[in-house]
Amino acid sequence: MEVIIRHTEPGDFVGIQALYAQAGAYSGTLQLPHPSQHLWQQRLAAPGPDSYSLVAEANGIIVGQIGMDLMSSPRRRHVGNIGMAVCSNQQNRGIGAQLLAAMLDLANNWLAVTRIELEVYTDNEAAIALYEKYGFVKEGTAKNYAFRDGRYVDAYLMARVSL
Repeated sequence: MEVIIRHTEPGDFVGIQALYAQAGAYSGTLQLPHPSQHLWQQRLAAPGPDSYSLVAEANGIIVGQIGMDLMSSPRRRHVGNIGMAVCSNQQNRGIGAQLLAAMLDLANNWLAVTRIELEVYTDNEAAIALYEKYGFVKEGTAKNYAFRDGRYVDAYLMARVSL
């Protein structure tokens, strides 16, 4: 199966909504269950000037998405924060790695971003391993970071710094 990584287009809202409607995607991110197509249509219709989004597409279906927001403070313009999800039935096939590599290339080689931050739940071992493979390091633990499935969960604060 060939996977194409490309910039997100406004018309991708149906595929992205379907991705984040999966239990694995909303439980592993800060998204809520049952996202509406209207919500994603609005998000994609008017992204901020410092927001970047890529999708992974296979056989015409969106199977993953990664987003990065740059910091607005002039003193932190070199910093981006990322978040991503991959379809549950497409995990462990390198799609997350392809999305992450493409976003790191964009950040480091075209946007002059030298620090990329992320938050990942401490029980998401696959994501942590992927991030560490790409040079992210744990900088701390945020206790009770988010409310998920009826309880508070912790998250690691991770970052990748390139000079």
